[in-house]
Amino acid sequence: MKKLLGFAETCFVVLGFTFFTGGLALGGTEDGATGIIPTAIVTAIRYFIWLVSSLLIVVHWRKALFTASRDWIIWAVLALTLVSFAWSDFPELVFWNGREVLQMISFALYFATRFTLREQVRLLALSLVLGGLVSALLAIGLPGIGKHGADHPGAWKGIYDYKNTFGSMMVLGVTTLFLMPTERRIEQVFKRFGLALCTALILLTTSKTSLVLLFVMLGILMFYQRFRWQGKFSVILLNLGVLAVGCVVTLLSSTWVDIVKGLGRDPTLSGRTYIWQVVNIHFWERPWFGFGRSAFWSAESRFPRTAALFFGDRYVPPHAHNGFMDTALDIGLIGLGLFLISFIAAYVCALRRAYAAEHSEELFPLAFLTFLALNNMTESYLLRLCNVYLVLFIAMTLTLRRRWESNEEESFEESPQMTGYGNLRVRRDQN
Repeated sequence: MKKLLGFAETCFVVLGFTFFTGGLALGGTEDGATGIIPTAIVTAIRYFIWLVSSLLIVVHWRKALFTASRDWIIWAVLALTLVSFAWSDFPELVFWNGREVLQMISFALYFATRFTLREQVRLLALSLVLGGLVSALLAIGLPGIGKHGADHPGAWKGIYDYKNTFGSMMVLGVTTLFLMPTERRIEQVFKRFGLALCTALILLTTSKTSLVLLFVMLGILMFYQRFRWQGKFSVILLNLGVLAVGCVVTLLSSTWVDIVKGLGRDPTLSGRTYIWQVVNIHFWERPWFGFGRSAFWSAESRFPRTAALFFGDRYVPPHAHNGFMDTALDIGLIGLGLFLISFIAAYVCALRRAYAAEHSEELFPLAFLTFLALNNMTESYLLRLCNVYLVLFIAMTLTLRRRWESNEEESFEESPQMTGYGNLRVRRDQN
């Protein structure tokens, strides 16, 4: 019975991650057009995930309450997001969209409460590899759905709405798999297969942003794996790393146009700087608390049409293509400041955990936070829509603060569960 329940919970987590990564948008587009899965079914899955994760939180309410109490700043950010309808020009829209935030909170708190960091990494890896595998089959078997059409001829998007989304998920997959612990032969096979699959799919998306992220993250991950941040020597290396990054930034600043053209992109990052100009002009109309979650880019707002003028009305931006800018637009400088405080605090905790790392998965929070910051420089993956990045950020923040995790083996009875690769261990309460 325990194995059956464990398998069911594994399937539920995979379904949850598939939903939050946008994997149910088969045939959909970035502008919000629905795919081949009926909206009613997607809605039913959305509320099923919300209901089940909430019920499981109630079942384990003591541990959930303890986990949630570890970081009040992230809750301040989320609370500000939820009440942002009060000062928005579109209060009804922002209020109802707040359901997405509650859904992400529920799943993230459940995920952080129920699983150890090792289990979290394995579950995420399993979900992303399955998403990549289904995407590959879809692109080959049904190219009309799994590939872009005239907008990006030949580019793979798989089960996702856009090639950049697909590429971003596969970069996250490589990051997760790189740090996934392997104890059995089948795990090693799964890890190698997943790394090869995700890397190949990144190339097939033709997303140069994802390709650059892949190389940057691989370099960072190899650095983490090599030195494990142990002892004072690692502090010196960290300082050298910061210096090296500063040199790279200086180099990119002085040769930006040539480098970007060499990648086949225009110096304006595909028009992103035009969008950022509009944001910079209008943001100061409401700098402190923002316009309300997603209100700035809503269909009723005048701002997207203003940005569209730069593109001759051929393209209406759905977001700022920068997660930090969109956060400021949603909840203002106060909200962005609180988010950055929470992020920096989590990053410091991740560094401390990495200092004493004995297992590869201990480096995952640090790697994920680095990836989150890099990925949100040219895309918007923080508060926008239902997205896996906010789910993982909440989960990682709470997991890093969870002091009792070092004693988890004593608090939980682990039993092997049947999963896609046969050895995921999901803990069960002794109570």
